[in-house]
Amino acid sequence: MIRARAGQSPRPLSPGQAVATSPSSDRIRGLARSLHPVGLAVALLFFTWSMTPSLLPRVWSLQAVATGISIATGYGLGCLLAWIVRRCGVSPDYSGRLRRIGWWTLAAVAAVAVPTFLILGSWWQQITRDLVGVERIDRANFLLILVLALAVAVLLLAAARGIRRGTAGLTRVATRYLPVPAARVVAVALVVLIAVLSINGVVYRGLIGAADQLASAADHGTADGVEQPVAPERSGSPASTQAWESLGKEGRTFVAGGPSAQQITEVTGRPAATPIRVYAGHHAAGSIEEAAELVVDELHRTGAFDRSVLAVATTTGRGWVNARVAAGLEYTAGGDSAIASMQYSFLPSPLAFLADRESPQVAGRALFEAVERVVGSRPERERPMLVTFGESLGSFGGQSAFSGAQDMVARTDGALWVGTPNFSPQWTYITDHRDAGSPERLPVIDGGERVRFAADGQDLALHHATDRDPAIDSARDPAPWGSPRVVYWQHASDPITWWSIDLLVKRPDWLREPLGPDLDPGVRWLPFVTFWQVTMDMVFSADVPEGHGHSFGPDAARMWAAILDPTGWTDQDTDRVYTAIAGGAV
Repeated sequence: MIRARAGQSPRPLSPGQAVATSPSSDRIRGLARSLHPVGLAVALLFFTWSMTPSLLPRVWSLQAVATGISIATGYGLGCLLAWIVRRCGVSPDYSGRLRRIGWWTLAAVAAVAVPTFLILGSWWQQITRDLVGVERIDRANFLLILVLALAVAVLLLAAARGIRRGTAGLTRVATRYLPVPAARVVAVALVVLIAVLSINGVVYRGLIGAADQLASAADHGTADGVEQPVAPERSGSPASTQAWESLGKEGRTFVAGGPSAQQITEVTGRPAATPIRVYAGHHAAGSIEEAAELVVDELHRTGAFDRSVLAVATTTGRGWVNARVAAGLEYTAGGDSAIASMQYSFLPSPLAFLADRESPQVAGRALFEAVERVVGSRPERERPMLVTFGESLGSFGGQSAFSGAQDMVARTDGALWVGTPNFSPQWTYITDHRDAGSPERLPVIDGGERVRFAADGQDLALHHATDRDPAIDSARDPAPWGSPRVVYWQHASDPITWWSIDLLVKRPDWLREPLGPDLDPGVRWLPFVTFWQVTMDMVFSADVPEGHGHSFGPDAARMWAAILDPTGWTDQDTDRVYTAIAGGAV
C-alpha cells in the first residue's frame, strides 16, 4: 500500500481502480450475494420455530447451536423447494424493481421477527425453568444466540457448498467416460462413500477410540469420600474375590455406598440385615459372560441366594448404578437383599449409545440369565424374590434379557425400568400396544394388571383422583394390581425417553396428546426443529431437579414399595424411606 508523504493528501483513485479488499471479506460478500431469497425466507421461519420451548431449559450456547442447525436446515429446504419449482417449468422473471421490493420486504420482516423471537425465546425459557424448578438466568445472554447461531449456520452452509462443488468436480471428470446422467450418479455415490468412510474412520474409530482411552484412564480413579468397604457382604472388601482396584470408579462407588443395617432400622423401625452388593469391573474378566460368572461367584460367597430379595441391576455405560434406586430397594426389603451388577464399558452412556449398543444388551442378558439359572436350581421355597432394574442405557440393556412384558412377568418377581431410551424395542412395543385412550407419556397396559407406567409414586395408586390427571384416569382400570409387578418410571420432560429420529418428520403421540405437568403449554412439534431441540435437551437432561428430565431420586422409595409390596408395610413407612433418601442417606 502506497502511503502519502507528510503534508500531502492521498491521490484519488482513478475511475478504473478499485478499493482493495481482503479475500475473507470478498468471500463473505460473495456468499451473501449467492443466497437464495426463498431459502432465506424459510430459514427465517425455522429461526422463529427454534426459539419456541421444548422439554427442558437450555443454556444460551446450546440454544444457539440448535438455532443455527435449524437455520441451515430451513435454508436448505427453501432452496430445495425453489429447485423443484424450477424443474417443474415454473421460472418467473421478476423485474429489478420487484426483486428489490421482495428483498426489502424480507429484510423488514427479519428486522421485526428476529428481535421479537429472541425476546419471546428468553421468556419461554424462563417459564420452562420455573416448571422444572431451575433458577432463572440473565435474559441478556440470549442476545448472543443470534451471533453464534449465524456462525453455525454459515459453517454448515459452507460445508454443504463444498460438498456440492466436490460432487460437481467429480461429475465433470466422470463425463469423460460416462454419459452425464450416469456420471452424476457415480459422483454422488463416491461422495457418499467418502463421507461414510471419513465418519467411520475419523469420528468412530478416532474420536470414540480416544474417548474410550480417556474413560479407561479415568476409570482407575476413585470418587472423593469413597473408601474400601470392610463388610464381607460387599465386593472389593478384604473377604471378596474381586479386588477393590478391579471394580472401576463407578463400581467402587456402588459397593462402598448404601445404607447400613443400623440406618435401615432407624428409618423403618424394624430389625434389618446388612444389604449385599456384589460387582465385577470391566477389567475383571476377558468377556462379558465371564464377568457375569464372577458376579455369581460373589453371590454364592456372600450368601445372597438366601436373602429374601435378589436384584439384578444393569448399569449405564460407565458402570453407574443410581444410588437412590438401589437404596430404595434395600430400605424397603429391610436390608434382607442383594444387588448384583457389573461393568461392561468405560464410555459414558451418550458415547456408548453411538459406539456400541450391543454390549449393554449382551451384559443385561448374560447377568440376568446367569443369576436366573442358580435361582431356578434351588427348591421353590428357598428361592429369593428375583427382581431386576436399570436406568437409561441400563434399562435398555436390562430389558434385552426378555422378549417382552409377558416374559418379564413370567421370569421375575418384579422389575423397575427407569428413564428408558426411546430405542428400546421392549418399551416401544409395550407403549405402541397400550390401551386405547391412554397417553403415550403414561400408557395403561391391560388395565394396569401387571405393567404400569409412572412419573411419580402417585401414578402407581390403584385408584387415581379424577382431578389429578384426567387424561390418565379416564383410561385407568381400577382393578387390583396383580403380581409380579413391572414399573416403567419416566418423566414427560425427559429427552432421553422421547428422542427419536422420527421427530424429524413425524409428530409423536406425546405431542398430540395433553402435555405433562412440567412442560410449557406452548410446546409443539415442528418439522426438523423439534428434533434438534430435543437433541440439545439431552446434553444436560440429568442436571435438573429430581422429578424432571432424566433425574430420578427419592420417588424410588414409592416405586419399590409398590413392586415388592412387603407384608405389613404402610404408606408411613414409604414416606420415611422417601425422606431418608431425599436427605442423602444412600
